Amino acid sequence: MYLSFFSILVIFLCFQVLKVNIVLVSNNNEVKKSFTPNTVPAGNHASYDLNIVMSEKEEFEVIAKVKVQNKSEDNWTDLVFYFIPNIFTKQTLDSVGQSSAHPGTVTIPTVKIDGEKVDFSLEQDTLKIDLNNELPPSSEVNVSFTYNFTLPDKGLRYTKNNGNYYLAQFYPMLATYRNKEWNKEDYRFKGETYHTNFSDFNVTYKLLNGYTLVSTSPNDPKEVKQIGTLQANNVKDFFAVILKEHFLIEKEVGNTNIRLFGFGDDKQLSQEVSEIASEAFMYFEKTIGPYPHNQLDIVLDGKSMEYPGVVTAYSIDDHAKLPPALLKSTVVHEIAHQWFYGIISNDPYHEAWLDEGFAEFATGLYFYSKLNEGVPYSNLNEVVKGLDQLPVNLSLDQYEQDKQSSYIYGKSNVMLWKLFEKRGEIKEAEKFVKKYYDNYKFKEIDSEEFIRFIKYYFNLKDNSVFKDWLEVK
Repeated sequence: MYLSFFSILVIFLCFQVLKVNIVLVSNNNEVKKSFTPNTVPAGNHASYDLNIVMSEKEEFEVIAKVKVQNKSEDNWTDLVFYFIPNIFTKQTLDSVGQSSAHPGTVTIPTVKIDGEKVDFSLEQDTLKIDLNNELPPSSEVNVSFTYNFTLPDKGLRYTKNNGNYYLAQFYPMLATYRNKEWNKEDYRFKGETYHTNFSDFNVTYKLLNGYTLVSTSPNDPKEVKQIGTLQANNVKDFFAVILKEHFLIEKEVGNTNIRLFGFGDDKQLSQEVSEIASEAFMYFEKTIGPYPHNQLDIVLDGKSMEYPGVVTAYSIDDHAKLPPALLKSTVVHEIAHQWFYGIISNDPYHEAWLDEGFAEFATGLYFYSKLNEGVPYSNLNEVVKGLDQLPVNLSLDQYEQDKQSSYIYGKSNVMLWKLFEKRGEIKEAEKFVKKYYDNYKFKEIDSEEFIRFIKYYFNLKDNSVFKDWLEVK
């Protein structure tokens, strides 16, 4: 066959392009193979069996059984749990200078290890048990707690509100163990101060007539049911809310049933929130990765907060209702936490920006993806003015309380966006979160590993892009 000079030239150029692409693919595969996530190891594991009984006096009786496994290389001489209900008793609130017209109550008659009663100490939210015998690596013990509590009015997440009962962090939660000690910090009234590993839960309950239970479990009953058993596996913690009067809006999104629990006469706004929640959820699944459960619940009441399988949204401070536009974006933010906290774990006391900043970033991804224009970087730059003096990856106690959110929500989100300002913008950002999810799902990440991943992803040779926003070790 006769080939013209032009045909030969085209073939030659095509070969060169193909050759370059082969090299790029080869180099890219080589880079991918060379990167192995270096995540934070779990020093312990806990499995929970919780039995909850609600009485006519608005009191709850709980029997909590916790199987504790030592997955570290150390011999343990004690066990440390978060016990947040004790924070909202009158004695503790008075001791930390907080006041409440209607505080909660807590009574713990017994704590047992392997069936034998043991002594324990409880100071604020730290419940400590000294072990009679050391617990060596790869060993386990069974700890059981019997206790009663009443919820405070206007508590923080753990509260009674509008006739509904919010059981947030209501059980003894095993702290994480690392670096030869229990990673347990003092409770703070701003931010999430508890850090737990992925755990399995079996929960039985008995409610009063007329109440509905909504929980982390994907097998909540579809009808009002006073007695039941629930399971939730591989989740960071277990949340339940007991509701009296409400209406329900349901939407099937892929393999997930999204249930919205609304209150009062605001059904139109609730319907709009349901629509945007479903759309955002679909976007997150497509862009980031699969949601691991077949149910997600949205409760439009109480303080806006994320829990595995459940989000609550109404106010920021538990009092003023959010305006409709802010309520919708808040719901999207809390849903984003199902990926950034619920699936990709981090320490919310020492590394709060890794879930709050990423949840804000993902929320922006969703909203910007709907626009026919670029990301407004000039507006984002306004957010960080005056916030250049501190990095975003400090512990909560190192920020002034009134500026804490500006760093861990605002500055961290803006600086994540700036990584993509001249590197592909939103399309590259969407590819990035997918790769991030694939590498770190059901693992724990810290700032050091984030920096390592960013340098790998963008093939960076130094730490200059982290200047002024991340403290680099």
